Amino acid sequence: MSISTSGGEQRRPSVVSTGKKAPAGGKPAEGEKGAGAKPAGTAAKSGSTGKAGAAGKSGAGARVPAGRSGGGGGKKPQQRRPVTPVRVSQGRSWGSIGLFVAVGVVAVAIIGYGAYAVIQNGKKWEDKAAAIDGIVNFRESDPSAVNPLPGKESHVAGPLTYKVNPPVGSSHNNAWQNCMGDVYDAPIANEHAVHSLEHGAVWVTYKSDLPADQVEQLASKVRGNEFMLMSPVQNLDRPISLQAWGYQLKLDSATDGRIDDFIEALRQNASMEPGAPCSGGITATGTTPRDNVPGDQQQPVPPAGG
Repeated sequence: MSISTSGGEQRRPSVVSTGKKAPAGGKPAEGEKGAGAKPAGTAAKSGSTGKAGAAGKSGAGARVPAGRSGGGGGKKPQQRRPVTPVRVSQGRSWGSIGLFVAVGVVAVAIIGYGAYAVIQNGKKWEDKAAAIDGIVNFRESDPSAVNPLPGKESHVAGPLTYKVNPPVGSSHNNAWQNCMGDVYDAPIANEHAVHSLEHGAVWVTYKSDLPADQVEQLASKVRGNEFMLMSPVQNLDRPISLQAWGYQLKLDSATDGRIDDFIEALRQNASMEPGAPCSGGITATGTTPRDNVPGDQQQPVPPAGG
């Protein structure tokens, strides 16, 4: 492409390269249509070659700023990324919080009970018994209620008179009352029952006018449990009385929790003859002791005080 300037002698036309090859057939390239393809007469109107050169730069040779579309060959506009929807909180899940709290409370209770059980199991049975409110330890407070009667041996035939009612020890018949969880519905001989205490049994006694539902509640703690027996007692000054060798606890109601405490602490533990049986004893009721009953002599006679 050539540009001629007006005035003076004619000079050799300047050639501005567009950087593109001319298409075949002599047709001008599309980039040349913008400027520089004008006739010489039009270029002369500009009055100088500087303006003409500027016009050439604005044509096909000019750069297109980045990001802008420069005709048909520009980049496609970028698509916007989809917006992730924002999740709106519906408030706290109180059900889950309550569940976690409940589980925590149960866990603390289990741990606390375990610690309590360890401490309790570490106590001596004498300490457990001493902790029961209202219990009387005749071994310490009145040994005469436990030791053999004056002038008597441990095993004595015939009726005996005891210092405490119901008795908690002292001399007794050679035969013991069966104490394999036996529930007797009539009074039994004290002399046989005391021998059962010597073997480690707990004797549950009650007044004959105790309501039937309370009698049954007491019986449920005795029935079927070894080293336990139960019977009504005449002239009892309280509705319920529990006996072990040398210990007694008197109560007013079968719902009293100390009944279980007494049984747990003293059953077998208070025995004066560890290992002695509760089976093979007297099963008959009646307050008169039975002397020389067959099988009575199978148990060795314990030494005095035993």
